[in-house]
Amino acid sequence: MLKTRKTKLKVFLIVIGMMTAGSLAATRAMAGIAGSDHDFSTESWNTTGQICVVCHTPHNANSGITPLWNHATTTSTFTVYTSPSLDAVVAQPSASSKACLSCHDGTVALDSFGGNTGSTTMTGDRNLGTDLVNDHPISLGYDTALATADGGLYDPATASSGLGGTINDDLLLGGKMECASCHDVHNSSNLPKLLVKSNASSALCFTCHSK
Repeated sequence: MLKTRKTKLKVFLIVIGMMTAGSLAATRAMAGIAGSDHDFSTESWNTTGQICVVCHTPHNANSGITPLWNHATTTSTFTVYTSPSLDAVVAQPSASSKACLSCHDGTVALDSFGGNTGSTTMTGDRNLGTDLVNDHPISLGYDTALATADGGLYDPATASSGLGGTINDDLLLGGKMECASCHDVHNSSNLPKLLVKSNASSALCFTCHSK
């Protein structure tokens, strides 16, 4: 009986610990995004007054893209970056970057979420359009083989990201360079342009590029 009680107590403490950790993580994420460039709660086109709902929903989410996605998704075909010196193969934007471009390519309205069709589109230099030839390539595989072939990149499997782990651990999504490799949509670091780390003296660039 005593052993059973001890086991139940251990399980209870573990559950409480997990709930507390999750709550703290959610609080930090909310603290970062509130007041950031991705806080749309006060925009006239967001009549809900909520922060998260523009991108996420707990129910009836769109499948095949970022978890619990609530926003209309771009169907554009993009002109991707190319260069004679590029050793990687740049594909059409994949799921996570496609989510970003569902506002930032200017073809889908910001207020097209929750099943509604909106009319307010991204403007200015934040509207990247569908021609990405002058933007850092995304949705390209970045691995040890590429680093070796290129000669100007750090090995993502061993090089530090400066964020606690390797480049592969902290910056790549499924082994690929995506929008979220450089930009944190939830603004956890509270840095300009939603960067994942400071780019002072090109520090973010030099995380991957050996120059």
